[in-house]
Amino acid sequence: MIRIATILDINEIMDIVKDTIIDMHSNNNYQWDDDYPLREDFEKDIKSNELYVIEEEGEVAGFVCINKEEPIEYKTINWSEDKKAYVIHRLAISTKYRGRGNAYKFMKLAEDLAIENGVNYLKTDTKFSNLKTQKLFEKCGYKYMGIFHFQKRDGEFFCYEKIV
Repeated sequence: MIRIATILDINEIMDIVKDTIIDMHSNNNYQWDDDYPLREDFEKDIKSNELYVIEEEGEVAGFVCINKEEPIEYKTINWSEDKKAYVIHRLAISTKYRGRGNAYKFMKLAEDLAIENGVNYLKTDTKFSNLKTQKLFEKCGYKYMGIFHFQKRDGEFFCYEKIV
């Protein structure tokens, strides 16, 4: 079941973040670390009603932030549309609940929200070393749009879009 996250979910969310960082680093993917994402990021997402969780067996099995906030660095990308988009941020699935289609369900949720709200345009990004997420985006029909660098983070990030 997917629902809006509440502050009561924060400890489970942060446990997933810790496990995800370990898993990412074991695959030479340093997209997340001790500096990002932070508890404060998720608390802000929760207060804005922009963080969604998926539950399995009474536990938070994963989360995603979906909003219209585009990083300033997105301006360097030659997007195919020049209009507002929903942006997918901070998606993670607990290692315990991977392989069950949960990430795909979050991607579908983003599409549904865009369609319901007449936006019909989605954007997202991932670090060049995050091969799993790149495969997810491609499987979900997202188109690679280019590379950018975050001002305060190392490495290249790949941008993707989807028109729904």
